[in-house]
Amino acid sequence: MRHNKKFNHLSRKKAHRGALLSNMTISLIMHKRINTTLAKAKALRMYAEPIINRAKKDDQANRRLVFSYLQNKEAVKELFGVIADKIANRPGGYTRILKTGHRLGDNAEMCFIELVDFNEAMLEAKGEKKAGRTRRSRSKKAAPAAEAPAAEAPKAEEAAE
Repeated sequence: MRHNKKFNHLSRKKAHRGALLSNMTISLIMHKRINTTLAKAKALRMYAEPIINRAKKDDQANRRLVFSYLQNKEAVKELFGVIADKIANRPGGYTRILKTGHRLGDNAEMCFIELVDFNEAMLEAKGEKKAGRTRRSRSKKAAPAAEAPAAEAPKAEEAAE
C-alpha cells in the first residue's frame, strides 16, 4: 500500500533528491533568497522549514542533527547565529515563495524562495502602511462638491451688481 507516500520526487532517485535539497537549503541559508523552479521551491520548503525550526533551540543535539542534513559548517553557524535571532518569536512559516513567471527555454514556472524576515523591501512596506481608507460610493460626496461652486457663482455676480 502507498499510504502517506505523496510528495514530489522531482524526477530523481532518493540520493540525488536528498543532495539537491540539501544544497538548495545551504544556498537559501547563506544567501537568504534563491531563484528556482516552483516545484523545487515547494519541495525545498517542506525540507528546509523543519531544519530552520531546529535553530530556535541552540544546543549540541540540534546542531548535530542539522549538520547531519546539511554537511556544511558555515551554513550551520549562519543558521544558529543570524537566522535564529530573527525567527525566535515566529511560530512557523519561515519561507516565502514569490512567482516570477516562466523560463524562456522550457516554459518552466520560476519563482524566488526567500526567508521571510530577511526581505528588507517588504519589511519597509509593512512599516509604512497607508492611512485606512474605506471603499464607499463617491456619488454622495462628489455631487455636492460639484454643485457648490456653481451655486456660489450667481451669488457673486449679484453682489457685483
